[in-house]
Amino acid sequence: MEAAEDFLIFRQELVPLAFSRKEFLKFSSFGLLFLFLMALWLGFGERGFIHLYRMEKERQAYAQKIQKLEQENRDLLEEINRLRSDKEYIESLGRRELGLVRDGEVLYRFKGEKKSKDAEKP
Repeated sequence: MEAAEDFLIFRQELVPLAFSRKEFLKFSSFGLLFLFLMALWLGFGERGFIHLYRMEKERQAYAQKIQKLEQENRDLLEEINRLRSDKEYIESLGRRELGLVRDGEVLYRFKGEKKSKDAEKP
């Protein structure tokens, strides 16, 4: 009989305290407030999702800028190689940009036609 009484006393010590409705609402509101504050911190904090989104946009912009510069470098290297090796390219460049002509050639200019350099001058 004594063992049964000890068991009941032991069991009563283990039984959790029942929360009243008011205490339950109080704890649940604190829990929800905590979760809401954590969500705000994760979204708008110093290293939150908004910051992460902005950094990703910035990374993409830099990646595009790098691709553009790499393409420009490839184009310039190709032009350098053509200037070193292609005589026809050098000749066409001299004719177009410097107005050079070969011996015996005659250059005709018409009134309606303006050079790009003449158009730039006031």
